[in-house]
Amino acid sequence: MSEVISVSLRRGHHFSKTPSLSIRLLAGLGVDGDAHMGETVKHRSRVRKDPTQPNLRQVHLIHTELFDELRDKGFEVKPGDLGENITTSDIDLLALPTGTRLHIGASAVVEVTGLRNPCIQLDTFQEGLMAATLDRDAAGNLIRKAGVMSVVLAGGDVRPGDIIKVERPASPHRPLLPV
Repeated sequence: MSEVISVSLRRGHHFSKTPSLSIRLLAGLGVDGDAHMGETVKHRSRVRKDPTQPNLRQVHLIHTELFDELRDKGFEVKPGDLGENITTSDIDLLALPTGTRLHIGASAVVEVTGLRNPCIQLDTFQEGLMAATLDRDAAGNLIRKAGVMSVVLAGGDVRPGDIIKVERPASPHRPLLPV
């Protein structure tokens, strides 16, 4: 059963987020009190390019299985360290199609918009971490493993232990691309 392992937020623009007992998702905005909350883009490099872009990165989700994989490679990473708002378990986030809706807890719903594109800040956190979150498939295509981004469709409180129900969009499915 897919569930929430941890929730995190941080008011200022920092790489890591602080684990919390709960977070409140606000429809069309993101995580209440988080630096990336808003209708328009909040990521600093994207704001410099065009501050009027829609915010497709309101909520960042990472699967806890990535932490296990990174631990096996010698990295020490725990929930919130990579800047995610929601750490999940038993859900293959990277295999979801664009537009998948995740029903979290009693009322929250997020729609997956795309992949997080790992950046060099990962190496500032721990040397070599960026490369460890990238891979290649059998055809040589780049695989980004640093989680998915989403927007909030329906608000609500999210806590560790909350169940996540997956609602896939109608076919044909579009693969996730970096946002």
